[in-house]
Amino acid sequence: MTVNAPDTALHTHAHAPKPGPAAAAAPAPAAAVRQADGMAVASFVLGLVGLLALNLLLGPASIVLAALALHRGTTRAGRARLGLALGIADLVVLVCLVSADQTWSWSIG
Repeated sequence: MTVNAPDTALHTHAHAPKPGPAAAAAPAPAAAVRQADGMAVASFVLGLVGLLALNLLLGPASIVLAALALHRGTTRAGRARLGLALGIADLVVLVCLVSADQTWSWSIG
């Protein structure tokens, strides 16, 4: 009795698990790390800009992005930590300026 090659190919693939919607929705590990790296860079940029303007909004955003990037295992951990420190510095600058002026609005000059 001879085994037909196409039949064996169908037979071996018939028992292979088919990817479901959950497998298609999960990002690849490389894409997740790339996304975390982007969050680390965004955290740094937002923290840096937040020192000059809109520190009430940009400081917390920088902190959240840095925490997410570190939690997701970014390869740019130093940049994420720097973004975290800059976000905290944004809020410290805001508190110092608000306590000096007794108002939530401030300007340079």
